[in-house]
Amino acid sequence: MKISYQLAGVVTILALMLVGCATDEFGNKRAYTDAERGAMWGAAGGAVLGALVNKDAPAKGALIGAVGGGLVGSGVGHYMDNQKRDLEKALAEEKNSGAIMLTKNADNIIVIRMTSQTAFATGSAALQSGFYSTLDKISSVVNRYGKTMITIVGHTDSVGIASNNQALSESRAGSVVQYFSQKGVVPQRLAARGMGANSPVADNSTEQGRQLNRRVELIIEPVVADAK
Repeated sequence: MKISYQLAGVVTILALMLVGCATDEFGNKRAYTDAERGAMWGAAGGAVLGALVNKDAPAKGALIGAVGGGLVGSGVGHYMDNQKRDLEKALAEEKNSGAIMLTKNADNIIVIRMTSQTAFATGSAALQSGFYSTLDKISSVVNRYGKTMITIVGHTDSVGIASNNQALSESRAGSVVQYFSQKGVVPQRLAARGMGANSPVADNSTEQGRQLNRRVELIIEPVVADAK
């Protein structure tokens, strides 16, 4: 039985990560602990098992296998309500100061939008220091709620060439994915997408508006098991 190229790529990425480095609380590189390595191998094994069980949809099967099974029925809403509550508690300071916006949609999707206080510098995909504490808090919560997928969507202001902005927005999303991976979030749960300057939330004719538009948004969705 053959495993899809997509799944093989996921396992390869995990294998490469195992010989890499994590970071400590100060952002300094350190070796992975045995527990972290074991968890990552377990995730890879779960991904393989999930893909073999769900051959018609190997990507979703890999994700369900990696998180130990999907949510079902009324448990979905309860699970996401609890996660939103814990995110709001962890991010109370950022939310009260206006550094983030956090909402939960009717379809049980949680959206976290970074605002101007955690924006990227013009033309840069490097995470600014104002991001670190916020992302650490988010990663701590989503690691406790493992039955979710996190899509990071990068955005830019309208300055520059559209194709460059698209690439920059993808790099910004990728920077957050990499950071979360270093914080122990299972790689199969993470996805990155760039929107360029196509979804502004403010007026690009002002510096304040452009700063608001240089952002990332986190879309946290439940991993739901297929109905039997």
